[in-house]
Amino acid sequence: MPSAGALQRDFAAAAAAYGVPQSVLLAVSYLQSRWDGHGGAPSVTGGYGPMHLTDARTALASAPHHSHGAEDARGDTSRAVKRVADAGLPEPSALPPRLRTLERAAELSGLSPERLRTDRAANIRGGAALLAAAQRELGHPASGDPGDWYGAVARYSGADDTATATTYADDVYDIIRSGERRTTDDGQSVTLAPDPDVTPETAQAAGLGLRTAATGGTECPRTVACEWIPAPYEEFGEGDYGNHDKADRPASASVDHIVVHDTEATWDVTLKLVQDPAYVSWHYSLRSSDGHIAQHVPLKDVGWHAGNWYVNAKSVGLEHEGFLVSPDAWYTEAMYRTSARLVRYLAKRYDVPLDRQHILGHDNVPGPTGAAVRGMHTDPGPYWDWAHYFELLGRPFTPTAGPWADVVTIRPRYTAHRPLYTGCAKPGEACAPHGSGAVRLHTEPSENAPLVKDAGLRPGGEDSTVDVNDTGARASTGQSYAVAGRRGAWTAIWYLGQKAWFHNPVARPTAVGARGWVLTPKPGRADVPVYGRAYPEASAYPADVPVQALSPLPYRLGAGQRYVVGDRVPGEYYFAPAFDTSGHRVVRGEEAYYQIQFGHRVAFVKASDVTVTRA
Repeated sequence: MPSAGALQRDFAAAAAAYGVPQSVLLAVSYLQSRWDGHGGAPSVTGGYGPMHLTDARTALASAPHHSHGAEDARGDTSRAVKRVADAGLPEPSALPPRLRTLERAAELSGLSPERLRTDRAANIRGGAALLAAAQRELGHPASGDPGDWYGAVARYSGADDTATATTYADDVYDIIRSGERRTTDDGQSVTLAPDPDVTPETAQAAGLGLRTAATGGTECPRTVACEWIPAPYEEFGEGDYGNHDKADRPASASVDHIVVHDTEATWDVTLKLVQDPAYVSWHYSLRSSDGHIAQHVPLKDVGWHAGNWYVNAKSVGLEHEGFLVSPDAWYTEAMYRTSARLVRYLAKRYDVPLDRQHILGHDNVPGPTGAAVRGMHTDPGPYWDWAHYFELLGRPFTPTAGPWADVVTIRPRYTAHRPLYTGCAKPGEACAPHGSGAVRLHTEPSENAPLVKDAGLRPGGEDSTVDVNDTGARASTGQSYAVAGRRGAWTAIWYLGQKAWFHNPVARPTAVGARGWVLTPKPGRADVPVYGRAYPEASAYPADVPVQALSPLPYRLGAGQRYVVGDRVPGEYYFAPAFDTSGHRVVRGEEAYYQIQFGHRVAFVKASDVTVTRA
């Protein structure tokens, strides 16, 4: 284990060797990786080490994630099931330069690709070599003034448009002005002293020779670089159409959720797919290397992304670039930051609460019916850093009640919390050790006790597993649950109709006390049904709209059990079965529902079945 100050010295040595101001090198690295090495694991776009040197040639995924499994991305039986086939991926040689920077760093530094991937000091030298080369190629001297490196920093982003490159560079200089201090994932203490007087030479951006992105039609905050790449609304083949539905939100229906996905495809493939009327759609794509955003579907319209029509009709979908076979990878700080800015903008626009019952992962969206549960997707998975994401959203998960509160919010320390997962590269094979925001749930307060079971994922009663895509016994950072018991260093929560225990020692807590509203079955009810969608009662449907079955999920919420309440919502169904929008309509009923945190995914119960109290 290197000394706690070794990483700081590595940055100083690399900066001196290549004539790059140390503050510039530190700030670029922070925006890429927050100075973490991730144990040598690549990022979601094949970036290695603190400088995120990309080597994606051997890390392509097998298929875009909307092509995986049995999930119907649209999630509505009013028309044919919408599943899509593997659209294929490019050959490694066709990858753009931004995904092959490690190769260029090897040429410039003389260091082997293997060292650049695995040796932290070498990786930092490779990043410094890239910055120095960019400075030379732009015709600027190797100045000691950090402000003279604006163009080189913008070039380092790998962006192909001016707005994204300058947004990236602006973020780097914001970090230089404010400074940063952090202990990395391997215990290294790194400090970037603030330099509030740095003045970047922003005019250098004119010499980058980059394109101007088309921004017409975009709905994005001014603090991000955003371009308009529309998804087609087209009719084709025997009355079929795609790849989204026209609507008039929020006038027709409220937007209640923002859903975080990862693409499992390269940026170029992602854009190709979303422009295919026979594929599915989402509202925004975000690029890993620089945080660039493309909008595809107007916010008023409904994308086909979440696998649950009720959620689709009331949500905005964000796809984050990621395409590695191994989902034990990490996401860049640049993408986390622009994603958080976009979510803050959307949340303010639609009055969406910044909490984990409204900001969902795709893996938190419930199956609309029992038959759909096993096919639901599991991205962005246990390695998405929800704690950091919500810090960037300005809503960190802090205690709102004492340590013995009746409600807890899951919050392990991401970098130090490293539960074993399998299946990242091969079924049953252990994943590389990696920080995680998820805790594992057992039937008893013991690491040796079986994991709790998920009757929807395994109707035959088989045990849950530690596979990286198995959500049956997993609670994630920011999710809140009612406490069902405590024993020593263990806490039990109500989860999928059962007590579920997780390790929560006082010295290293994995949850914090929280306030909240909880519900339980009304007196006299042994249990109540749980639903994956909040649809109206049959009597609410007009004659020309087919009644949608309520279809309870294969779980029961038992007497004496309590679950944390999110929203109270009316039963609602958006009828949009055809390309011709004249017959589209929103059906609302008298039956109200509560959204609850039921398992790893959210769910709904009828308000008439339960009693709500303050925890």
